[in-house]
Amino acid sequence: MVHDRGVSPQVHKNRRDWHNLRNMLPFLWEFRGRAAFALLCLVLSKVANVGVPLLLKEIVDAMENRPGQLLVLPISLLLGYGALKLSASLFNELRDIVFAKVRYRAMRRLSTRVLEHLHRLSLRFHLERQTGGISRDLERGTRSVAQILNYMAFSILPILVEFLLVGTILVTQYDPVFTLVTFGTVLVYAMVTFAITEWRMDFRHHMNKLDSEANSQAMDSLINYETVKYFGNEKLEVDRFDHKLGEWERWAVKSQTSMSLLNFAQGAVIAMGVTLIMVFAARGVTHGEMSIGDLVLVNAFLLQLFIPLGFLGIVYRQIKYALADMDLIFKLLETTPEIRDAPDARPLQPGQGSIRFDRVDFAYQPERMILRQVDLKCRVATR
Repeated sequence: MVHDRGVSPQVHKNRRDWHNLRNMLPFLWEFRGRAAFALLCLVLSKVANVGVPLLLKEIVDAMENRPGQLLVLPISLLLGYGALKLSASLFNELRDIVFAKVRYRAMRRLSTRVLEHLHRLSLRFHLERQTGGISRDLERGTRSVAQILNYMAFSILPILVEFLLVGTILVTQYDPVFTLVTFGTVLVYAMVTFAITEWRMDFRHHMNKLDSEANSQAMDSLINYETVKYFGNEKLEVDRFDHKLGEWERWAVKSQTSMSLLNFAQGAVIAMGVTLIMVFAARGVTHGEMSIGDLVLVNAFLLQLFIPLGFLGIVYRQIKYALADMDLIFKLLETTPEIRDAPDARPLQPGQGSIRFDRVDFAYQPERMILRQVDLKCRVATR
């Protein structure tokens, strides 16, 4: 009997995301020094990035306070502005270069470990599974490790570091209302994103399930090419494949439609937050509580913060999908081989002796016996 290797919603409800993330740590520990240096480059790039609006404020204030004297604007501010932009780009690229070996080595180690484990599993396991489904799960699972590392190093951590730096400046230098509106917008944005994304996850689960089933059907029909040809079943195989892809298409359309809804909701939240911030900033300028440079600074901070935040929903969805794919691989690695050496097993030493089968029964499945009551004796020949 062939078991379904698709990704069912029930399987994903029983995921162990934190357990799987902890299982990733041994793959990262090999290059812990590189990972730490990449994290340092990340922090430095965000410090330089946040420093750009601060220098922009100083430039605008200098121009505002010296009308008609623009030529005496300190050249150091302009050079510093360019240096910070260059530093942010430099540290970002250094982070990518340093972290590349960590990411790809983790993929290599996991792929090798999974293949080694598959070879240790019994013939029964492979007979009950479809090769196409396993290969697709293996491909998605190993790729999910690189995806999660990418999202954590290049999306989640940068947003958190930048948000912390911007929040510190807003709290210490401006009216608390700016901090409240900023934090409130981020909170509402996160709640909307998580709620709609969780609702959309079921669509992705069905897409993965049908994708694995369609791939299994295609692989099985090609592996058994001669049999399909002998019985003239080409049209049947193509129709089965197309029917499965038709189901996949239906769920894919639902996934895309719901993603558009999520993107619009995220855009609406960000637009309302930015509008509120600009209203309060403009009011502060008209009352003489803030300078034009402060208004520019707040606006630059918000654009700088909310532009990457706009990708947080996509990143969250992709992390959820990657965790779902990763779960299949780690559950596969935890499958216990039916045949294992004893803890005290030693290499077989050739020598005098014999092999004897005494009323041996053998079967892959209990209902289909291969050997029954076999008696056999073989002497070991030595040179």
